[in-house]
Amino acid sequence: MNNQILLQSFLSSEIMGQVFLFGSIILIMYFFMIRPQQKKQKETKNFLESIKKGDTAVTIGGIHGKIYSIEGDTVTLELDKGMKLKVEKSAISADFTKKATGTK
Repeated sequence: MNNQILLQSFLSSEIMGQVFLFGSIILIMYFFMIRPQQKKQKETKNFLESIKKGDTAVTIGGIHGKIYSIEGDTVTLELDKGMKLKVEKSAISADFTKKATGTK
C-alpha cells in the first residue's frame, strides 16, 4: 500500500517536471524568437507608412535613390536626374535605408 502511494507521488512529480520544462522552452522561444520578430515587423510597417517624397531609400536589391512619388503600394525612385525606377513599397529595405542615411 505504501509503495503504491510513493510510486504515484513520484510519477506525479515527474509529470510536473516535464510540464515545467516544456513550458520553459515555450517561454524562451517566445522571448528570443517570436517577440523580436513581431517587433521588427511592426517597425518595418511603421517605416513604410512614414516614407514621403524626397526621402532617400535603398531597395532590397541594393539600389539607392530618392523617393520621387508614392502611389498606393508603388514607389517611384529617382536614381539620377531623369532616371526613375518604379518598385513596390515592400521592396524598400528599412534596415539598409537607416544605415545609408545614418539614423537608427
